[in-house]
Amino acid sequence: MSNSLSKEEAKSKIDKYASDILRPMQSHGGLELWIILLALGLVMYVFAYFIQLRDGLGVTAMRDYVSWGLYISNFVFFVAVSLVGMLISAVLGLLKQDWVKPLTRVAEIVALGFVMVSGLVIVNDMGRPDRLLNVFIYGRIQSPIVWDITVITTYITISLLLFYLPLIPDLAFAKKRLKNMPTWQYHLFNILSLGWMGTPEQYKILHKGIRILAVLIVPVALAIHTVTSWLFAATLRPGWDTTIFGPYFVAGAFVAGAAAVVILMYVLRVNYKLKDYFTDFHFNKMGQLLVLVSLLYAYFNLNEFLVPAYKMRSAEATHLNMLFTGKYAVLFWGVQLFGMVIPIIMMIFKKFRSPGWLTLISVFILVGAWLKRFLIVIPTLLHPYLPIQNVPEEFHMYFPTWIEVFVTLGSFVLALGIITALLKVFPVIPIWEMAEEDGITEEYENND
Repeated sequence: MSNSLSKEEAKSKIDKYASDILRPMQSHGGLELWIILLALGLVMYVFAYFIQLRDGLGVTAMRDYVSWGLYISNFVFFVAVSLVGMLISAVLGLLKQDWVKPLTRVAEIVALGFVMVSGLVIVNDMGRPDRLLNVFIYGRIQSPIVWDITVITTYITISLLLFYLPLIPDLAFAKKRLKNMPTWQYHLFNILSLGWMGTPEQYKILHKGIRILAVLIVPVALAIHTVTSWLFAATLRPGWDTTIFGPYFVAGAFVAGAAAVVILMYVLRVNYKLKDYFTDFHFNKMGQLLVLVSLLYAYFNLNEFLVPAYKMRSAEATHLNMLFTGKYAVLFWGVQLFGMVIPIIMMIFKKFRSPGWLTLISVFILVGAWLKRFLIVIPTLLHPYLPIQNVPEEFHMYFPTWIEVFVTLGSFVLALGIITALLKVFPVIPIWEMAEEDGITEEYENND
């Protein structure tokens, strides 16, 4: 027990942790409406995908030229957001940034929600999803698709373990404190807590396991988005034919993921009254982190366009003119200004790193991040080296059909559904780490 806390004070603090942090697992404020909205979104997704499965990809706006449309843009976005688990739980954790402790589980939940659905997003883009098994049976090591599947599967596995291991002490604690939990949840906690007793030996093993996973997940997470970028950069298309796509995609992933965590922090802070855990200090720190990763991302954005714009080779010039002054100019400059430049300038000032302002800025950043993936995919595909000729007029442009929109929205519904389920079933903040930081582990283990 900490020298600064008496036994009664330590017990009182543990009681407060239990009351505050376990509240989201028992409270149903606004949840019914949220579940209804998710259910409606899921119905729309199933209906749209059924039509696509029955009639084929011809119901989408994807054609011979734009063969990757909304679905692949969405896939890149989902993989990007999922990297936040590595950034906060692993990188900042290994650097001993103790301020991230209340945020680690939220970051892992966001990462799991998005990475678990990312594979399904790829299936949405398949005309014959029944042949997916062939990738595993006949996949060749020369194929970047096989690399992608391999690193995604590995990342999901390590992320699940990195989410689960720190959860074990809290499951044993919650099992004792939540008297009115459903029977299924009690049995689930009883099984997953693995007979946790809170002995020094168990804590030693737990810390060692978490550290090993934190080290392992860093190269895997970097690989997952680097390999995704290689799916683009390994071609000769103008706009993709660049060597910076690996670190560029990773930097953009950190921006999108950090923004998603800020938004979820604010929702939990307001809806479940967790102001004492997601404090102004934490939002200020997340704002500083967002400034750092956004500046890195802005540097790669400058490289992406400055070098080809200086050379202006014929194919690159056509592509860049479409972005700078052509039909995608409004979207392009809107993304650069409202999704990156203005947010960076605002977040430099502490006033805009307050919870409300930072959350609003994060919404713009996250929307801009998704639109940026759209701009990476679509304009490039509309500019092959050979001219588009002797084809129907609709082949000259791309605008997603309602089928694509509903299927894309469905992927968000599934990710948000996973996040919602994890938030309701498990404690959203690592109680044992908070108690350990206060030096009251004994009271945490013995408190009933």
